[in-house]
Amino acid sequence: MNSADSSQPNGFEPELGGIWRQKGVFVDENICIGCKHCTHVATNTFYIEPEYGRARVFNQDGDIEELIEEARDTCPVNCIHWLDYTELKQMEDARRNQVIQSLAIPPAMRRSQISPKSRSNKS
Repeated sequence: MNSADSSQPNGFEPELGGIWRQKGVFVDENICIGCKHCTHVATNTFYIEPEYGRARVFNQDGDIEELIEEARDTCPVNCIHWLDYTELKQMEDARRNQVIQSLAIPPAMRRSQISPKSRSNKS
């Protein structure tokens, strides 16, 4: 993204009635079961990654926070998390090298990418 793109309004600016988010949304793909609930609720934020069939965020500013919260609430395995943007960047960088575990392994037995501290932060 170049600097010209970042200066374009996206509708979430305070002067347009929106608010800047202090956090970003992240899907723990090792826990995700690919149920697609989030993609049906917040269609401009989540998509199903085609190689492994897991949800992934493609646009942090795609939907209003209430829709993203609804997507989190409908997730049957609680794999959608709000993270501070610095932690979000680290998690996205780490995801590039992750090994996705098989869907045959029950979600509770899969290794989460998210630290226990972040998982307990539901806000």
